[in-house]
Amino acid sequence: MTTYEEVRVRERVEPRQMFLKLGGWDVSTATLTVAAACVLAFLYLPIVTLMVFSFNANPITRLPLTEWTFFWYEKAFGNEILLTALGNSLIVASCAVTICLCIGIPTALALDRYDFPGKTALRRLVILPITLPGLITGVSMLTFFKMTGVQLSLATVIIGHGTALTAIVVTNVFARLQRFDRRIEEASADLGAKPLRTFWHITLPNIRSAIIGSSLIAFTLSFDEIPVTYFLTGRDNTLPMYIWSTIRRGMTPEINAIGTVIIGVSIVLLLSSVFIMSDSGVRKRPRK
Repeated sequence: MTTYEEVRVRERVEPRQMFLKLGGWDVSTATLTVAAACVLAFLYLPIVTLMVFSFNANPITRLPLTEWTFFWYEKAFGNEILLTALGNSLIVASCAVTICLCIGIPTALALDRYDFPGKTALRRLVILPITLPGLITGVSMLTFFKMTGVQLSLATVIIGHGTALTAIVVTNVFARLQRFDRRIEEASADLGAKPLRTFWHITLPNIRSAIIGSSLIAFTLSFDEIPVTYFLTGRDNTLPMYIWSTIRRGMTPEINAIGTVIIGVSIVLLLSSVFIMSDSGVRKRPRK
């Protein structure tokens, strides 16, 4: 009989190539690694190119690269129109996140705690706005506002973003509530705490990471949103709309600079949301 040590020695002497069956074909791990690297390069090489050209002194975005400079960043943040659009984007994203939280948290609590007619249908419909293309959501919201006589402005953009992104808060908070140990709340009630105090001191700390993480994701998506904003904006531009209108006349290093800043901020927010939404320190609901 072959012992475990003999098998380990044989594997070291005669290393085997790992294979994966895909549709009847034997694909090696090396092939999969190369394919994954090609996909990542296809996705991120344009972003790296934009970032590199934002530091290029040449006013025309083309090779070869000349000397390195921060001039385009100084020019971008000295542009009053751009800064106004940036401020509008921050206002829209912040207000949209507020709407998402005000609607999403009670909805997630209702879906987790109560049984009512149409609950299954509501769970499926609540994610519909985020699954629809932004074009469809924008046209639908535009038609609604035109029918009700509402003038397009930043307020309509905020409502549109809040409607489209509420599903992010609902799904994340609901998933966290499903893993929450309800016995802690029952113990708080047995000790005489009122429902509001129990929610503030027991429930909220346990779902706080899901709330913060989903808020960061919603803020990032709202800040970068173009299709819904295009149909619902009035005279006030947001930053993505300003960039879109500017690049129609040609790509400039100034746009490369502000695009690099947006990419950096978006990466930080998304990584922060992933870190915050980790399962550390969460008491899981016991299995029945």
